[in-house]
Amino acid sequence: MKKRYALLLSALITTSALADMRIGVTIAQFDDNFLTYLREAMATQAKGMPDGVTLQFEDARGDVVRQLSQVESFIGQKVDAVIVTPVDTAATRNITEQATKAGIPLLYVNRRPQEKLPDGAVYIGSDEKLAGRLQMQYLADKMGGKGNLAIMLGLLSNDATHGRTAGVKEVLAQYPEIKIVEEQTAEWQRDKGMNLMNDWLVSGRKIDAVSSNNDEMAIGAAMALRQSGTTSGKDIVIGGVDGTPDGLAAVKRGMLSATVFHDAKGQGKAAVETAVKMIKKESVPSVVDIPFELVTPDNVESFTNR
Repeated sequence: MKKRYALLLSALITTSALADMRIGVTIAQFDDNFLTYLREAMATQAKGMPDGVTLQFEDARGDVVRQLSQVESFIGQKVDAVIVTPVDTAATRNITEQATKAGIPLLYVNRRPQEKLPDGAVYIGSDEKLAGRLQMQYLADKMGGKGNLAIMLGLLSNDATHGRTAGVKEVLAQYPEIKIVEEQTAEWQRDKGMNLMNDWLVSGRKIDAVSSNNDEMAIGAAMALRQSGTTSGKDIVIGGVDGTPDGLAAVKRGMLSATVFHDAKGQGKAAVETAVKMIKKESVPSVVDIPFELVTPDNVESFTNR
C-alpha cells in the first residue's frame, strides 16, 4: 500500500512539474516582419498546449552580446528550455555551450547556426537553398532563360541570406545566358530595398529581373519601379521569399511575380511542440524541417489563410 502511494505521489509531482513549463525565447529582432509572425505563432501554440506552457520573450535588437546575456539570464532563472532565433548564425557557440552545460534543452529556430550542434540542441527551420532554387527557377522561366538579374541580399550575418542566394546560383548554373549584374544587401528591409532599387535604376543598368532574399525587400523594389514608371511583372519581374501576408498581397496585385512560402506558423508550432518533448525527455530529431512552397498568381489564394 505504501509503495503504491509513493508511486502515485511521484506521478503527481512529475505531472505538476510538467504542467507549468517555462521557456525562454530570445528573438533576433522584434521589428523583423517575418520574425513577428514566428513569435505570434509560438505564443498561439503555447496557449493551445494541453500542458501549461509559459513563454518569456526577449528582443535581442540585433545585438549578439545582448542575446547571449538574455540566454544567460534564462539559465539563471532555471527555465525549462531556451528557444533562439540567432542574431548572427556564425556567433552561436557561446549560447550553445552555456545552455548545454546547464543541461537545458536548446532550440534554434528559423536561422540555422553554422556550428555543428551537440546533443541537447536542435534546429527547427527550412532548407534555405530550396527557397532560392524555387524562386530562381520561376524567374528563369519568366525571363525565357536569358537576361540581366539583380540580387537583393538579406543581412550578411544570416545563414538564410547565404543559403537562399546559393540556391539561386545553383539554378543560374543551368542558364549561362542569365547574367548577374548587381548583388547587394538591403538588410531584409522594405525601405532599404526601395532605396537600392532606385540606385540601380539611376545607374542606368539594364535589369530584367530581381531575385530578392525576402518579400520586404522585393516589395520595396516594386515600389521603386512604380515610382519610376516602370511596370513590375512586365518590364522587370521580381521574386520574393517568405510568403508573408504583405508578400501574398503583392503577388495578388502583380507587384511580385512570385514568392516562396516560408511557414512561420509551422516553425512556431514545431518549436513549442519540440521544446515540450525535450523537457519531457522524449526523443526528437536533430533537425525539424518545415518545407518551402512556391507561390504564384495561379495558387496564391490557397496560401491566404494558412
